[in-house]
Amino acid sequence: MAQEDVAPIRVGLLGAGTVGSQTARLLVEQKDELAARIGRPIELTGVACLDPAETDPFPWIDKAIVTTDTMSVATNSDIVIELIGGTGVARKFVLAAIESGASVVTANKALLAKYGPEIYAAAEAKGVDIYFEASVGGAIPFLKPLRESLVGDKVTSMLGIVNGTTNYILDEMTTKGLDFDDVLKDAQAKGYAEADPTGDIEGYDAANKAAIMATLGFHTSVTIDDVSVEGITKITADDIAAATAENKVIKLLAVVENTDAGVSARVYPALISNTHPLASVHGSFNAVFVKAEAADDLMFYGRGAGGAPTASAVVGDVVTEARHIAQGCTGPSIPLYKDLKKAPIEASKAEFAVRFVIHDNPGVLAAIAAKFADHGVSINGVNQDLKPTLKDPGYDGELQQLRLVTHMTDELTLRETVKDVCELDCVCGEPSILRVLN
Repeated sequence: MAQEDVAPIRVGLLGAGTVGSQTARLLVEQKDELAARIGRPIELTGVACLDPAETDPFPWIDKAIVTTDTMSVATNSDIVIELIGGTGVARKFVLAAIESGASVVTANKALLAKYGPEIYAAAEAKGVDIYFEASVGGAIPFLKPLRESLVGDKVTSMLGIVNGTTNYILDEMTTKGLDFDDVLKDAQAKGYAEADPTGDIEGYDAANKAAIMATLGFHTSVTIDDVSVEGITKITADDIAAATAENKVIKLLAVVENTDAGVSARVYPALISNTHPLASVHGSFNAVFVKAEAADDLMFYGRGAGGAPTASAVVGDVVTEARHIAQGCTGPSIPLYKDLKKAPIEASKAEFAVRFVIHDNPGVLAAIAAKFADHGVSINGVNQDLKPTLKDPGYDGELQQLRLVTHMTDELTLRETVKDVCELDCVCGEPSILRVLN
């Protein structure tokens, strides 16, 4: 049967913002090419947004299909693309689309990190598909290999740079020697950071992605509530200078692991060697480093944000699902068949780099080392070469930075040790604590 004799696959788009408008452009401009790849026509039949005027700058969007009736688009399509964002109305429309028999494509990491297990179960019960490649890593084809190519292997850990805003800020602090606040203002002026950057700089955006990574990688339910989060707002120019002096860089990492202690999902800034593959990931680019038992080390790299790059991943999911519809089948479900315990962050072990600002007097190092010994924390290295920018108004003498690197220790013990050290009169200011990734 010729394609023109077959009813087109109806695609409904919820949201016409930066990513939504570019998704519409790719669907419209590549309509014939996509039909040839799918084996059946595909048509954008509805675009829902709060104000139809939002689509005026986009001539490729047919104004006749633009509506404010989001529920109508959600329940009268074969494939629904959810690009509204957030976790409130987006959840309502996604579940309504699934209930109507539509498959769903979304880039909404916050929605999946909070309600993913519920949505996956609803899709499986209804016999439809849910795809969300663009929710982690933008244009990077990472989640599909995790769902399909590695399904015969056992993934043990993943760590990634999954937020371009924080990666850009840390890059600028490193290359220009600027403080965090100055770089953030510059990033906002250039459009690299939101007016309210909290979700990025406090690590919440990366935490949403970590929850999705852990859920898919370990076949168990991990939500945003299970993720330990630490952002980059406490990173100072002194931290950057100390890292540079040791041939290291600071990166905000999403780290998920499946160990005997349980599943852990964490976001934190860490020191990594300049020779590590993730050290060369700059600006808005993202990368995820995967370790699997049989495949060993894998790395996925690409643009992690932007309208067109993210739309590329969205349309890729649409084509995948359209092929399933054309062939009368469904794709792989997301079986969360394991009920794995969650490992507490306090029990996680790592090497730590701890930086104190101290009074430059005899006996100070010995006093601090004694505190570490009292808690059984072994010191691997000491550095006192760098002068601090911090001043102690109650002390007239010289100040010095003391940087200690520990052997492997658990986080709870390390933080108790640091708390005791900070009670010494010779220590001023707030210490810096960074994990060291080897």
